[in-house]
Amino acid sequence: MPRMSAALICVLLVGCSASAPEAGAPVLYEGARLISGGEVVEDAAFLVEKGEFQAVGKRGSVDAPAGAVRVDLKGKTVIPALVDAHAHLGWTLLKENRTDTNTYSKENLTDHLKRYAYYGIAAVRNLGIDPGEAAYELRANPVPGAALLLTAGRGMAMPGAGPGQIYWRPVAYGVSNEAEARAAVRELAAKKVDIVKMWVDDRMGTVQKLTPELRRIIIDEAHKNNLKAVAHIFYREDAKDLLRAGIDGFAHGVRDVDIDDEFMALIKARPAVWVIPNLPDRGTRPEDLELAAGSLPPAQIARLRDNPTKPNMDLYNVQARNLAKLSAAGVKIGYGTDAGVAVGWTAHQELADMVNVGMTPAQVLLAATKTAAEIAGLSKLGGVAVGKSASFVVLDANPLEDISNTRKISQVYLQGEAVDRAALSAGFVKP
Repeated sequence: MPRMSAALICVLLVGCSASAPEAGAPVLYEGARLISGGEVVEDAAFLVEKGEFQAVGKRGSVDAPAGAVRVDLKGKTVIPALVDAHAHLGWTLLKENRTDTNTYSKENLTDHLKRYAYYGIAAVRNLGIDPGEAAYELRANPVPGAALLLTAGRGMAMPGAGPGQIYWRPVAYGVSNEAEARAAVRELAAKKVDIVKMWVDDRMGTVQKLTPELRRIIIDEAHKNNLKAVAHIFYREDAKDLLRAGIDGFAHGVRDVDIDDEFMALIKARPAVWVIPNLPDRGTRPEDLELAAGSLPPAQIARLRDNPTKPNMDLYNVQARNLAKLSAAGVKIGYGTDAGVAVGWTAHQELADMVNVGMTPAQVLLAATKTAAEIAGLSKLGGVAVGKSASFVVLDANPLEDISNTRKISQVYLQGEAVDRAALSAGFVKP
């Protein structure tokens, strides 16, 4: 992917006071509103060198070393780059708008990771449907200027009862006894997966649900191998059982009924447990089409406009009430899109939906940056602080006033390098 030098940044952003610098020269960004880690700093300054934040503070408190480039961000807002802790990238061939049994590829994964970078996402964790070695190879050898990839490898369920789509189901391990379950976890541990995923869902009565005994075996074996375990859930009673069994996190919220006092007592007794809501789509709105137009060919935008999704508002409202209750109680809320077919732009839909259910923009930004990075085990991401990766997004407006302002992206930086969003978009939208 094309990347921009600090000299070109000077041309694109106002107020640069230095001549063209030498390669690797430090860059001092000044004047922006900085939102990071739940704190807001007006008229901030931060120094970036060698891909990391070297100093952060108020304008005037951060010294610029000799040879530094100065970039004036007055009127802008800076947030850490987002982290998507639950996705299923690599399957959809976006140029053809097609997902099938044979569309998963390393090329697709790379394309999707670039789309994530375009929309201000620094890293993504694939949860359970990565066949073969492609995801491991990209994790070990990140694509410059693209989002980093983490993977759970292959998740686990009863035989034939894994992910929802028929073409995904063969990817999951089908386990029906203790020996199979422990062997699957050990195989994943040998590949050094980032987390162990299981599906605990009967798909509206169409498949067999992973049994309580097998859930406990998977969690136990994961913990023995120093891995955390995450569960895809639907039913409240399964969520309670998993909490008792020692689950580390949920890849969805409870979706069948409202959570009750017993559930709240169980999850509050386990403050390290996290919930990634993955709210269902409320439907594609005009502002969403405008956002998607940066990464999809015009014909696909027209299809989305002419064939809008019809959301299940009963399902949405249950999850909305449950998320609001969890957030109000101080439960650890993370962030993920469950993206697989729609890639990149839906990240900003999810932010808006989380605010729509009652979370504040500040809470949602924290969930999508600091908390999501913690959940994914990415200590270098999720904040603008000394020693962290200089992966951040420059916005033209303040998302604390309106969360939709996260869509007003001026520039994305990954590990200190500016992403050439114009070049990416031109390649994405070309039929």
